[in-house]
Amino acid sequence: MSRRRTAALAALCLLAGCAPPLSPLPPASRVEEPVAWRTRIAAQGEIEPAWWNAFGDPALSGIVEAARANNPEIAIALARVREARAQERVSRSLLVPTLDASLGASESRSVTAFGTASESFAAQPLFQAAYEVDLFGRNRAQVEAAAANAAASEAASEVALLSVTAAAASGYVTLLALDQRLETLRATLTSRAESLRIARDRAQVGYTSQLELRQAEAEYRATEQQIPAVQAALTRQENALSQLIGETPRAIARGGSFESLRIPMVPAVLPSEMTRRRPDIAQAEFALAATDARMRAAQAEFLPRLRLTASAGGAYSSQLDDPIGIWSLGGSILAPLFSGGRLDGQFEAATAQRDQAAFVYRRTVLAAFREVEDQLALIARLADQERALLAQREAVADALRHATNRYRAGYSPYLEQIDAQRALLSVDLAILQVRSDRLNAHVALYQALGGAPEDLTSR
Repeated sequence: MSRRRTAALAALCLLAGCAPPLSPLPPASRVEEPVAWRTRIAAQGEIEPAWWNAFGDPALSGIVEAARANNPEIAIALARVREARAQERVSRSLLVPTLDASLGASESRSVTAFGTASESFAAQPLFQAAYEVDLFGRNRAQVEAAAANAAASEAASEVALLSVTAAAASGYVTLLALDQRLETLRATLTSRAESLRIARDRAQVGYTSQLELRQAEAEYRATEQQIPAVQAALTRQENALSQLIGETPRAIARGGSFESLRIPMVPAVLPSEMTRRRPDIAQAEFALAATDARMRAAQAEFLPRLRLTASAGGAYSSQLDDPIGIWSLGGSILAPLFSGGRLDGQFEAATAQRDQAAFVYRRTVLAAFREVEDQLALIARLADQERALLAQREAVADALRHATNRYRAGYSPYLEQIDAQRALLSVDLAILQVRSDRLNAHVALYQALGGAPEDLTSR
């Protein structure tokens, strides 16, 4: 008996030696984190969970919270999480025995050899149990792959939540910027209307030519035609925000003006902290773990499987005086000997998928570092640009005042005043755009840093 056991163990060891070895991760897929950010900028504090409140507009906070609660993309992502968790439970069933119950019954009527009728009834209830012993970890690897997939789905839902949050905050900032742009154009139109009135009065008394009148009218119309375009953009922006919060197109309530929005501080987050915070990096990491587990499961396909079965029940019949108990115990070993290259192909494919996931992880981390650096550089440079524009506006406004006075006194042509008016409007719109870009850059920075601090890899 001991010789048979020794021979069986030797056979299992021989078959185990036929499995291909697992390959390590490609060295080129590794990422070395920088110690500090390339762009040096004053940073302070940590990102608050409700970081959108830092902009100081209650309507912005309401839009963000409504989008987080009602956006369809988030609902779809959460449904995918439930699906992945259900698939994980399906995989875990491989680690426990299965138990089935069956009941067979029959009733018959026949004729005996003596020509008389005979009726009989028979029933056979049966309980069956089966269990595959996970000798080489194939089932455990499949469970680990399913668990990693579920974690990756949860991280993907965090990606969707963060993306919708940033889109809602940025969309509201853009909406207020359009409001301010419309207000600036209307104020400019009022100023141009006054200039047109003066030019018309001067032309009527013959003090100026029709050329100056037409120039004033052209400038008035040039400003007037911009207003409908901004109004259409406002409507489209409100429609986009309505869709983002899961509603049909409607007007969006404002909490304050564009100028009242606060520019938040840059949070002090190190590169090493960012990799633990970003949900897309966590998603890529979990996806890599899932492919690694599937590779181990593919390797275990080369190895034998041990399956145990048992059944117990009884036989009941009208032709028996007493029921008869029945049972059986058994086991089987299935060892692959020849598959025509199927197992080798599956293992090579699983290994290639693991390598792909490793490079996807590297690509995700590199993209995350680039996104943060881009926003830090943008924030630093936009602040300098806004200061320069404000100084330029002061000079242009003074030039417009002098040009207006000179024209009214008859010392200069109307063209000088027109040029100064154009320059002032251009600078005003540029300042508005730069401030909008600064606010949106902070939103993008919060998104690039991963939002509120949370270690997704610990889930």
